[in-house]
Amino acid sequence: MKKVGIIMGSDSDLPVIQKTVDQLKKLDIPYEVHIYSAHRTPVEARDFAVNARKNGFGAIIAAAGMAAHLAGAIAANTTLPVIGIPCKSSVLDGMDALLSTVQMPTGIPVATVAIGGGANAALLAAQIIAVEDSELAAKLDAKRASDAAAVLEKDAAVESKLQ
Repeated sequence: MKKVGIIMGSDSDLPVIQKTVDQLKKLDIPYEVHIYSAHRTPVEARDFAVNARKNGFGAIIAAAGMAAHLAGAIAANTTLPVIGIPCKSSVLDGMDALLSTVQMPTGIPVATVAIGGGANAALLAAQIIAVEDSELAAKLDAKRASDAAAVLEKDAAVESKLQ
């Protein structure tokens, strides 16, 4: 199975990345986590991206706040799918990161999840890898069915309580 690379711009992004890691663990997807900054460690970030395919990665998740150039810097150096997670900052509550992550120029796409959307980033990476992995696709199908069953249980509980 392909690995998922997880890059965060700062250890302040760890609470968001923890959700990503937790979801990948539930699906038994191998991953690596690193802190690389698009601005402070651009050589290391570039080297990771350039070598990601040969190092067994199938997708890369990049989380950053404020200027949030990390996902774009990674995407500029690989043709693997890159998923950006915009993270909240104290100034603009993550809107700056969201716009920086989603507004990529033509030719360098970055898939972008919600501000703080670590779990969805993991699920999107899993769906990408599952295109070539039927066992993982089955796990995703089972998760969707389980999630639907949980909602229907809550519906039944509310219905019986309020009627």
